[in-house]
Amino acid sequence: MTPSRNWASISFRLLAFLTLGVLSVALVIQTGVWKYARFWTNANASPPSRPPGSIRNGTEPLSENTVGQEATPFWPQWRGPHRDDVSLEKGLLRTWPSGGPKLLWTFDNAGLGYSGPAIVGNRLYTLGAYAGNEYIYAIDAATGGELWSAEIGPVFINGWGDGPRSTPTVDGTRLYALGARGILTCVEVANGKKTWSVNFQNDLGGKLPGWGYTESPLVDGDRVVCTPGGAQGTLVALDKKTGKVIWRSTSLQDPAAYSSIIVAEVGGLRQYIQMTSQGVVGVAANDGRLLWRSDLARNGTAVIPTPIFRNGFAYVTSGYGAGCGLLKLTPEAQGTQAEKIYGNTVMKNQHGGVVLVGDHVYGYSDNRGWMCQTFQTGEMASESKAISRGSVTFADGQLYCYGEDEGTVVLVEAGPSGWTEHGRFELPRKTGQQRKSGQIWTHPVIANGRLYLRDQDLIFCYDLRDSK
Repeated sequence: MTPSRNWASISFRLLAFLTLGVLSVALVIQTGVWKYARFWTNANASPPSRPPGSIRNGTEPLSENTVGQEATPFWPQWRGPHRDDVSLEKGLLRTWPSGGPKLLWTFDNAGLGYSGPAIVGNRLYTLGAYAGNEYIYAIDAATGGELWSAEIGPVFINGWGDGPRSTPTVDGTRLYALGARGILTCVEVANGKKTWSVNFQNDLGGKLPGWGYTESPLVDGDRVVCTPGGAQGTLVALDKKTGKVIWRSTSLQDPAAYSSIIVAEVGGLRQYIQMTSQGVVGVAANDGRLLWRSDLARNGTAVIPTPIFRNGFAYVTSGYGAGCGLLKLTPEAQGTQAEKIYGNTVMKNQHGGVVLVGDHVYGYSDNRGWMCQTFQTGEMASESKAISRGSVTFADGQLYCYGEDEGTVVLVEAGPSGWTEHGRFELPRKTGQQRKSGQIWTHPVIANGRLYLRDQDLIFCYDLRDSK
């Protein structure tokens, strides 16, 4: 080949390569801009669909062994490691600078819904609705990049906001997520591949509650325990590997409410405590038989907050005028006796949850404000109306209060003497999506030295670590 022909060939190949590159970039830009501009400029528009199991940022998923064996669980389920909204984090900022702690990243593609994050190792898992379906997402907790998404089923539509309400539960190499229509799905945490699914209505005879299924599944040993409700049994225990029924609580047939189950040990008898529309119940973990029940904190509208158990005492609360109460649980024969210690309206918590720290319960009480209540007596210790109604969590000696109206976050010293603030800030932006009649109802989460906040499609991550 002569030098001139060689140069001409090289020039032609170079020009073809550059042309192809320019066209590819233009196509990507055109597609991405159109897709997301259409979404963000119209709050009522349906967002782009999410193909199940897709990798969104080019990051390969961790292997099953890496996720299941080496990752440390920081916040693997609803309300944290022990389902009590108490974080085990230490070394956090004691006060916040003006404007709040440092914002590390914002994830703006979480979809509709009120699902909270579950965080294990370097991954954050949550649920959201897009284009007519509900999804599970895996997000890099360090960078905010999406890793994969997996479809659960059709979206739940409701006047108080569409989409899923529950927080997924991570257990080893698997994740369990409940959609608002009652589809319980088990997927692999490595890549979102579905292992099994059960439909509460079609498979278990449950009846969809008015505001959808909102509980977060409990994994206990070899089983996952949930509340489909109905004549076949309020609670069900499923084999966590297969989804097959182990038992139903046939002696308890209350409809499902909106609370989540906790585990308790009373005199060596393991049991599950759950709120229903009729009050609070305890069922045996081995066979689902009803052990005890009480009408404390029942109301005719919606029973939502998760119970608290400590040293043989069960505390419950709900809103809509119901109030709160404390039960002493003691063993008797083959069951448990539930003795009422008190019942009052000091704490009327609708759905922001309460947290027990030391000898006191903290949370928002309807029509009264933020309340500190003595656990053993039920008496009010202090109250404040410093911010609107909201949710709360606890870490390293301080309360993190998250207002549902304006998205204000306040750092408050936990103590019965009064409301002592150590900083506050507001979300840097609010969702552009339609909450309908809903507010900012996702609870704050603290894990791995970071604070995670959600407002529908937006998830914010703040650095809480004290560098001193």
